[in-house]
Amino acid sequence: MSVVIPAYNEEGRLRPTLDAIRAHLNAAPDRWGTWELIVVDDGSTDGTASVAVEAAADEPRLRVLTGGGNLGKGHALRQGVLASNGRRVLLTDADLATPIDELDRLDKQLTADGGGAAIGSRAHPDAWIEVRQLALREWLGRLGNRLIRLVAVDGIADTQCGFKLFDGARARAAFADSRLDGWGIDVEILRFFRQSGWPVTEVPVRWAHQPGSKVRPLDYGRVLVELVRLRTAPRGPDRAVAARGTGPAGVTDRDRGRRRRTDLIVGALFLLASFFLYKGLWADLDHAYLADAGSDQNQWEWFFRVTADNVTNLRNPLFTTLQNFPDGVNLMANTVMLGLSVPLTPVTLAFGPTVTWALVLTLGLAATALAWYWLFARRLVRGRWAAALGAALAAFAPPMVSHANAHPNFVVLFMIPLIIDRALRLCEGRRVVRDGVLLGLFATYQIFLGEEALLLAVMGTLLFALAYAVADRERARAAVRPLLRGLGWALLVCLPLLAVPLYWQFFGPQSYHSVLHGDNAGNSPLSFLQYSGRALFGDDATADRLAMNRTEQNAFYGWPLIAAAFGIGLWLWRAAVVRALAFTAVAAALLSLGPKIRIPFTDVVLTGPWRILAHQPLFESVIESRVAMICAPALGALLALAADRLADRRAEERSPGLGGAALEERRRLRLVAYAALAAAVLPIVPTPLPVRDRPEVPEFIADGTYRKYVGEGETVVPVPVPDPGNAEALHWQSASGLGFSVPGGYFNGPWGEERRGIYGAPARYTSNLLRDVRYSGQVPVIDAKWRAQARFDLAFWKAGVVVLAPQPNDAALYETLEKLLGGPGKRVDGAWIWDLPTPGDRALR
Repeated sequence: MSVVIPAYNEEGRLRPTLDAIRAHLNAAPDRWGTWELIVVDDGSTDGTASVAVEAAADEPRLRVLTGGGNLGKGHALRQGVLASNGRRVLLTDADLATPIDELDRLDKQLTADGGGAAIGSRAHPDAWIEVRQLALREWLGRLGNRLIRLVAVDGIADTQCGFKLFDGARARAAFADSRLDGWGIDVEILRFFRQSGWPVTEVPVRWAHQPGSKVRPLDYGRVLVELVRLRTAPRGPDRAVAARGTGPAGVTDRDRGRRRRTDLIVGALFLLASFFLYKGLWADLDHAYLADAGSDQNQWEWFFRVTADNVTNLRNPLFTTLQNFPDGVNLMANTVMLGLSVPLTPVTLAFGPTVTWALVLTLGLAATALAWYWLFARRLVRGRWAAALGAALAAFAPPMVSHANAHPNFVVLFMIPLIIDRALRLCEGRRVVRDGVLLGLFATYQIFLGEEALLLAVMGTLLFALAYAVADRERARAAVRPLLRGLGWALLVCLPLLAVPLYWQFFGPQSYHSVLHGDNAGNSPLSFLQYSGRALFGDDATADRLAMNRTEQNAFYGWPLIAAAFGIGLWLWRAAVVRALAFTAVAAALLSLGPKIRIPFTDVVLTGPWRILAHQPLFESVIESRVAMICAPALGALLALAADRLADRRAEERSPGLGGAALEERRRLRLVAYAALAAAVLPIVPTPLPVRDRPEVPEFIADGTYRKYVGEGETVVPVPVPDPGNAEALHWQSASGLGFSVPGGYFNGPWGEERRGIYGAPARYTSNLLRDVRYSGQVPVIDAKWRAQARFDLAFWKAGVVVLAPQPNDAALYETLEKLLGGPGKRVDGAWIWDLPTPGDRALR
């Protein structure tokens, strides 16, 4: 703790103030730790300096600085703060108009906020004014504060109370950036904190006017002049630091350059990590296929290619009949990621959809990590490397790596931290209209990247907000009104932009109401303690038993990380942000267990909280195990806070008042804590995603030979008919320029009169028959009814040619087709084909 006191002609009351502060800090050594008291003599003409020097002779932790003349309160505070070393810095006037025991309130609030500034407020409804100022002074003060809110820092009722507690590193950064030397310094510093995104909270205090105030009526006019200078100056965090004598903890151009270099290094590391994950894919883009992707890589490449085709030919980007002919596919009701597939159209056309697929996954994952890093560094922690650690977990956690095999809509999440930051800005209530409009634009863009990811982000944010509101009700009450106003502006922006796409999604052709995904889609409680198949300490056999498939390993954080998070929560429990993060992670984990929670190793089944949401609109389509992905940024934030606090402890070890056995003990404990963090993260470090060789596109398709057999409005019917389990025909399409349509496919579409959402097309007898033969190798008895059914289904599909490519059990498939279609196939360019009659010939039959 550093206490800074600016003093000008305070000979009569400085010594009692110093004695009171010393007594208060010495009374609770475990709470305040090592402390220092800095008196800055601002050119006093009385015995102020002598009083301070005399007190320093009795107390080695007291330092006296001189300013070389009466240069103003701002200059004195800047000199004192930049000379400080404390993890927290208290600024107090020499008259102690606010008693020193009010420090306890400010410290509690700053701990709850997790950093920033807790400032004494005489204007707060709960403040206690023991002795009031003269009426003229009060009137001038109220007028001044209104002007300050209008010009510089809206939302702070009392900027001038001389009792403020700051996070030490942030205070030194703000004062190093400041330039005002007078009474306006308080406004400049608070403005810097606000523009940096650091929390500023007013705390009600006891206050009593003290005779002998140094504020004269003309000083109010000088403050207004300084506010004008402040208003016309470049904004705080972006302004170059003036060449002045900053202390060792001050932020200089050199420090800023170091931060930029750190940012570049962190960004490069994230990009390298992402390339490392996908190195097998990049090694052979023509033939490599992510081994655990199922049919998703084919599907996503098809999405990118069909979007490019629609954009190029100015067709409706929300619908196509290239799959599921003749009914088609509602692309808005599928995860086409128009927010990326449209702008990347030139890449897709120039280099192919596989390159687009690899770029979206690799750059999207790195961009997501960088976005979390930016948010954590801006809002949560001071240390850049602590923010990088938390961001790495948020972006590369086991659930994210699992989805990185197949689901870019759950990997490319760089907009989520930006949306969260904009919502936090709304809570601050400064530029509600601007921030609301931007929030609306950000949310609109995220909807064109992935709606389910946005829904999960909103769930996580609401859980966090609820917990934080309970922990800090005063701040929550202050945030409600500007937040609601901002959300109103966001809706005014969102709704017109999304009206047509969302109407098409929910009411357009091939729309559906919910997606059926089974009754066993929740996580097992054991899955949180185990490692995923791609984790450094994991194995596929264990993970496969606890997950739906390898792209849905939505927990698997590992018991060391869970234990570390529990320990961090206990250690930092006093901070409101820690309590809110812990609640968010626990609540999300419980929701992800599904409507029925099976207790491991027993027959006990409990009702889970997800049951409340399971059948609600929007939530009924969510795979509930995915809710556990909310835990990733929450756990990442807890890790970042712990690493940042350990870095603070390292800085405290350099304090001149600490040494000997106490210093060694602190160092030992810090190293043990670092080792614990490493042990928590190391087992879940991801390993490269495996790849396999993808099947070649038949020459019959790749060379364009199929065009001879397919007339206008006719389709190519691959065998078996494409479905979610076998969608290789989508690769045929995207690799050959989308020159033909196919029946079936891999997409979400309606089924039945209730239009329930299913994966793939509604089954037809012929497609089911061919699928069964493909996987069983058994040829069924084909009679006249089967042949009639085949003719009916082929007519529905408007089939021009049936194509059987080399594949397992192709001999059984050939025999089945020969019997169904009434004759042998023809071998053309490496595939068996059956050239079907024209529509006119079918009618004659």
